[in-house]
Order: sequence, then structure tokens, then C-alpha cells
Amino acid sequence: MINLFTPLKIKGLTLKNRVVLPPLVRFSMVEKDGFVTEGLLEWYKDVAEGEVGMIIVEASCISEDGKLRENQIGIWDDKFIDGLKKIADIGKKYSVPTIIQIHHAGYKEGIATVQEEVLDELLEKFVKAFKRAKVAGFDGIEIHGAHTYLISQLNSRIWNLRDDKYGGSFEKRMYFSEELIKRTKDLFDDKFILGYRMGGNEPDLEDGIEIAKYLQKIGVDVLHVSSGVPDPERKSPVKIDYPETFPLDWVVYMGTEIKKYVTIPVIGVKNIKLEEQASWLVENELLDLVAVGRGMIARPNWVKHAKKEYEKRTGKKVD
Repeated sequence: MINLFTPLKIKGLTLKNRVVLPPLVRFSMVEKDGFVTEGLLEWYKDVAEGEVGMIIVEASCISEDGKLRENQIGIWDDKFIDGLKKIADIGKKYSVPTIIQIHHAGYKEGIATVQEEVLDELLEKFVKAFKRAKVAGFDGIEIHGAHTYLISQLNSRIWNLRDDKYGGSFEKRMYFSEELIKRTKDLFDDKFILGYRMGGNEPDLEDGIEIAKYLQKIGVDVLHVSSGVPDPERKSPVKIDYPETFPLDWVVYMGTEIKKYVTIPVIGVKNIKLEEQASWLVENELLDLVAVGRGMIARPNWVKHAKKEYEKRTGKKVD
């Protein structure tokens, strides 16, 4: 029987368990210059040493004017590669597959206002960022396509009302993602995986399911289901309807639903804090992987602690 501590293979990489560090942006550990700091390296070392299954490094920005906040790590220039390599090396030292999230914050005034030439340039900047991530030695990339950031705005049928190659039909709304994957396909050998953090409600769960199926079709190796865009007049995503009997967050529920429609691994995220919660999701095959964020901040060795909790709760020994 599969449990939280059962290894999982994604392409040529083996995760020692089903626990993932999600891409938590550690603003307090980064300066305005975008370089990796000693504090950030210490954080990733603590998590890797704590036996996590996979690390997703926080959002790295492809453009200086596309930051979420001023103090966010950069990947828009070759000068950042040396620092990023130090993070990738930590993953290798502790045999923890480590991928990096690639990000652009998008446009508050709406994606429809952005000129096509600008999107062409941003697409090429994403391509260059992917190449830098590979040079830095990461085991893969996660495209940030959730949370109302650039790619989430493009994917959404209520935000993306463009009438050019970047919008209109479903396929055109997905053009940016598909073209990015096409242009970088040579990077993704058996030891380099492609992840995608997607909005499960874009704006509805049905849209999320359609996007997930499409992403699998165009070559994504693992899906990370989070929240999508809100109605343009709202400030936060609208919760979907979900069963009162579901014991965890509605975002986690979206991940469990999307998993029913794809065959690639699915990561669930949002307020998964306890070993028993994470184990329930994996043992019942509701998710393939669980992301533990706040729990890792509180206890970077969360996985080691979870093993003890599991053994105490079940009476079963974890190897």
C-alpha cells in the first residue's frame, strides 16, 4: 500500500517520499538586488536535510519589471546563475530533486492592455530563464501559472479577452504556455522535469480540469494545483462549491478532482499541516504528492517529525 513515505519516480528522478516544499517566497531573506543570500541557502539546506521528497524553489522573476515585490530572487540575467547554482547543489548533496519556479507577476490593469510585442518579448525572456535554470543545475522547472500572475491571466477566460494569438479561444489562451514548452523542449531530457503550478479555478473548476488535461497533452510532467484568478472586480479567488464532508481546504479539493482527469502526478497544496492529513490524501490516492508550506517554516525537519507521528499513530515502521 502506498503511504506518505513511499518513493515516487518522475521521469528519471526519484523522490524519497511524497512531501514537497512548495515555492514559498521568503521575502525577508532576499534583498532588492535579487541575488541568493546566505540566509536563503541556510533555509534550503535545513529543508533538504530534513528529508523532504522534493523542493520547489520560490518564484524567480524573468524580468526586473515583473517582480511580485522588490525583494524577490531574479533569473533575468546570467549574473544570478552562480547563486542559484548553490541552491541546486544543496539538493544534490542531500539527494533531493530540486526544481525552480519561473515567474512574472502580470499586470494589475489587465492582460488585455498589454501589447502583443511585449508578450512576445516576455515569452523569449521565459525561454532564456529556463535555459539559465538548466545551466544552474536544477532538476527541473515549475511554470507559475496560478494566483493571477501573468500566465494565470492569460489562461483565464474572464481575464483574457484578447483577439490576437494570445487570446480568444481556449487554445489561444494557452498559446503562451504551449509555445514556451515547444521552444524549450530540448531542455527536458529524462533528468529534467517540467512542472506547472496552475489555477484549479480559472475561474471555475471545470476550466481547471480542461487546462490540466491540456497541459498533460503538451508535455507537462507534474501538476501543482493551487488557486486561479478571481472575477476582475474581486480581490481574491472565489471559492468553488465542494462537499462539506471534505476535511481539508477547498484548494486541496480541487487538486483531488483534477487528479481524476490526468495520469501525471498531481501535487495538492493549502493548509496541509499535519502528518495525518497528508497521509490520508496519499493513502487514499486522492493526490500523488502533498505540499507542506507553513509546517516547513515552523519545522524544516517536518518530514522527520511526520515519520515519528506516523509510526506512533499506525504502529508501522518507516524505513
